[in-house]
Amino acid sequence: MNEIVLGIESSCDDTAVALVSAGGKILSSVVASQLDVHAAFGGIYPEFAARAHVSAILPAVDAAFKMAGITPKDIRAIGVTRGPGLIGSLLVGLNTAAGLGLGWNKPVIGINHLRGHLRSADLEQKRVKFPATVLLVSGGHTFLAYMKDPVEIELLGSTSDDSVGETYDKVGRMLGLGYPGGPVVDRLAKEGHPVIPFPRPVINKGLDFSFSGLKSAVARYMDATENAVHKDVAASFVQAVMDVLIKKSALALKKYPSESFVIVGGVAASPPLREEAGKLCDGTGVELCLPPLRWSTDNAAMIALATFDYLNLSVDKKPVADLQLTMSDF
Repeated sequence: MNEIVLGIESSCDDTAVALVSAGGKILSSVVASQLDVHAAFGGIYPEFAARAHVSAILPAVDAAFKMAGITPKDIRAIGVTRGPGLIGSLLVGLNTAAGLGLGWNKPVIGINHLRGHLRSADLEQKRVKFPATVLLVSGGHTFLAYMKDPVEIELLGSTSDDSVGETYDKVGRMLGLGYPGGPVVDRLAKEGHPVIPFPRPVINKGLDFSFSGLKSAVARYMDATENAVHKDVAASFVQAVMDVLIKKSALALKKYPSESFVIVGGVAASPPLREEAGKLCDGTGVELCLPPLRWSTDNAAMIALATFDYLNLSVDKKPVADLQLTMSDF
């Protein structure tokens, strides 16, 4: 049986296609960026995103096969992001996968985008030791989860409003840093001092998150402070975010003994988060597992790797449809 999966990811702005073998080896990865399409709007324009996916997706599939040096007959299945995401963008990927699966006579499995992120730390090589506590921090989501294995996942806490990535982007816009704001905010923060006492929302209230109040505090400070020092605002904002993320993660690790602490999602590429997480793990004896930087942001390789979880379980005579029901949250 062929042990290669075609992954398709089109949940938001970039069109991504990858071919991945069992164990996380990446045979090819193609990404058609839409950054230039959306930069002028300071965020994602959903209708333009969907149209750009239509133009890019089939050429990306062709390029992925050529890069890997294989043909569709060599793959076992197609994995495609089924949500969450922008409905128009998701439909392009789902319809493309369905059509290719029908034409090639290959099974098509819908994968939750967040499951993809949860598996991204094992791309290129096996890193995660179970049980693991996972912090997912991305543009649309922030949560803590406990994974007994790649299939059994317990949600521990999530954000009640803005995600970390969304908050980063909005603060970046307040500081006039353009879009996307996250990486630029981190770079600017390195030049400043965290001297502004921004709040740490719900830091002592369990494992749930809230970042809307922090975002609003930055906005009020910018409105009320003439000649605000932007690098100090960035440093103070980043420190507040890190304090919350690390405090919650430390609590989760204490309540749920783990072999690994895994950070995934676009914000996993943040240098201050990686540094603070390293300190946390040094103090607890838990192994820190991070995806390589290029696999932290949205990509199709993580969708392909997550597809193997479904394929491997279906071998045990469990129909894929049932698996999608029992694993619907992730």
